[in-house]
Amino acid sequence: MARQKKEQEDNNAVSLKALTKSSVWDIQENDIFRMLESGVKDADVRENFRHYVDIIRCAFEIVDIPELTPNVKKAYTKQGYKVGEIKLEEENHLNWGLRKKPIMRVTDLTYENIRHISAAKLIEVLDRNFGGGWDSLSQSIQDIIQSGFDISTTTLPKDRLHKKGGMYEKKIEDGFEVLEVAKGNWVEAIFAKPKPQQERLRMKFNDEDSPVEEEDEDADVIVDDDYKNHDEEESIVEDPNDDEITEENYSTMMDLGSEDPDDEAAQLIEFVDE
Repeated sequence: MARQKKEQEDNNAVSLKALTKSSVWDIQENDIFRMLESGVKDADVRENFRHYVDIIRCAFEIVDIPELTPNVKKAYTKQGYKVGEIKLEEENHLNWGLRKKPIMRVTDLTYENIRHISAAKLIEVLDRNFGGGWDSLSQSIQDIIQSGFDISTTTLPKDRLHKKGGMYEKKIEDGFEVLEVAKGNWVEAIFAKPKPQQERLRMKFNDEDSPVEEEDEDADVIVDDDYKNHDEEESIVEDPNDDEITEENYSTMMDLGSEDPDDEAAQLIEFVDE
């Protein structure tokens, strides 16, 4: 039993060491206290304690409570904090109040947390902040959202938006969440769907200086450069009509099959003379 407990503690300590600014959004306050309780038994964790605190602060509000009395604990608990004690050493301990940072406004969205919310949650956040539509968001916020979600928009008259067989119906069938933003007699529909997770490989060099591919445990999300807002109708590039071909818009390349440029030139001169 003691051995199993020790193994569990070791696993918890490893979990703390593996915590990243992205994965910290997946855990709750009780998980933090549990990991810290076991993790601080590791000398390396104690030595780099500030590093782990910085990671935790990415997703949690931390209140350092000087004296943890029952009344103080009750007051913080009523505000949504989880309160606990962290024993760093025998005579050194911390009283913390922890509370997960809320994602209420578009300014709360970050590259670290964008993949840890659902499309429904994103639509809720956008709805709470909207007014001018998708283009009213700053480019930086758009980039953050598009790093985790496929986004497309269309603006149509109210009576055409829900047209049977139209873009709205197809997007809903494809699993998109939608936010409708009224613009007079028109409506802008913003569609959002989580992107599949992608892993980015980074290169490291071994002793022979040969590159080795390695999976990045906390890799940033790969973002394509060709994000565009899609309207209901896509523009089509038509092939030029044969009747409209002119000297200016027509060009071709020929391979005369001659290996020697001089021979090729001589043949052309003879042809002209003839």
